Amino acid sequence: MPVETREISVTAKEDCGIVNITEMVSKEVKNSKIRTGTVTVFCIGSTGAISTMEYESNLSKDISEMLEELIPLNKDYHHHKTWGDYNGGSHLRSFLVGPSLTVPFVEKSLTLGTWQQIVCINFDRIEKVRKIVLQIIGDF
Repeated sequence: MPVETREISVTAKEDCGIVNITEMVSKEVKNSKIRTGTVTVFCIGSTGAISTMEYESNLSKDISEMLEELIPLNKDYHHHKTWGDYNGGSHLRSFLVGPSLTVPFVEKSLTLGTWQQIVCINFDRIEKVRKIVLQIIGDF
């Protein structure tokens, strides 16, 4: 089965910066030779994540507030003793949400819901350029 690997990148703000990458992923699928299959979207790094959501500013705030209740960034985590970078909560949030997502596509069109977008989330305490690997697999 044919496989194409591509890389995209986005700049995401610190502490739960959410970036809509749907169009970027869709463009790469459309530019591939593969017509029907799946695309795996994988965020490189241990403080970033990939998910889907209805991408709108109030829901982004809700997600940030929910994660702050579940995993407060200013808590004194054991990880801080390792590197002194005080991003233990960032690592835990990334662990919770996860680094990847697989999306099916048919005739080069992602099979997402009307209000469903693919997002990259930066949980680190600093703004970062996030590299994202796309692995497109399927039939010509």
